[in-house]
Amino acid sequence: MTVSDTGTGLAAAREAIGDRLHRTPLFRSATLGELTGARVFLKAELFQKTGSFKPRGVLTNLAALTAEERARGVISISAGNHAQALAWGAATEGIDALVVMWQGASEAKIEATRGYGATVDLEAKSPTEAFERLAALQSETGRTLVHPFDHPRTIAGQGTVGLEIVEDLPETTTLLVPVGGGGLISGIALAARGRRVIGIEPELSPALHEALAAGKPVPVTPQSIADGLSAPFAGEHCLEICREHVENVVLVTEGEIRAGMHFLYTRAKLACEPAAAVPVAALLAGKISVTKDETVVAVVSGGNVATETAVAILAGQ
Repeated sequence: MTVSDTGTGLAAAREAIGDRLHRTPLFRSATLGELTGARVFLKAELFQKTGSFKPRGVLTNLAALTAEERARGVISISAGNHAQALAWGAATEGIDALVVMWQGASEAKIEATRGYGATVDLEAKSPTEAFERLAALQSETGRTLVHPFDHPRTIAGQGTVGLEIVEDLPETTTLLVPVGGGGLISGIALAARGRRVIGIEPELSPALHEALAAGKPVPVTPQSIADGLSAPFAGEHCLEICREHVENVVLVTEGEIRAGMHFLYTRAKLACEPAAAVPVAALLAGKISVTKDETVVAVVSGGNVATETAVAILAGQ
């Protein structure tokens, strides 16, 4: 499957997923509507299995494995959400999973990944080192890589979020999407062609923003509290799609991310993680230009956050 096939791959991804995942709800936010003048909805992917959108891409990839590949097992890399999704998905299909994470990753996400049944490798000290560790382990073990963001099947799977949005709310004109490595936004952009798609990234983890500026993936050093967006580079497949189908990428500060998460907890009653709050952060900060004629959907991408992190943000620390 190539990037050019990804659009048609959306239907195959939906078939591969079947009824194993939730069709997550859309909630209208009157407060954000009053602030922006538009109709604003929240796509609540934090209610998805394992607490984020990531199982969509995982199940799409696992469905394509041969019997030999399933027997060898799978491997991947993740700050936590993809790790949990792969651990869960592999366990449900009886496939052994090894996930490379790194020292300093969320302890809650590490333990959840182990709890779903995967083996976690923590030898790497940073996301960049972790990708080097991934390559070494993949070569050593012969496992099949299930890429967290830069593979056409991953992109197609994540794109089912966009399919649900445009089917459940056909009048949608603008989609605001959190960005890490770019898998979610590129999938949604293909599913929502003809509509505005805007990416939101932390200033301290600007992988796609920098890639679009440079015209190619470039290394970054993720340092944001939004650990779910801590990709050290944007994917080549993702960049190819985003060049054509994404309007722009907006950057938000750490303070704005905290404000967005605080809003979602206290006003929308959505217990999200920092990464999931970046679209709302951009709206609250006035960084997204919308009109009263627009119907905006902000993707709340996950809810896997350590209790102490959530408490600190809600307390304004």
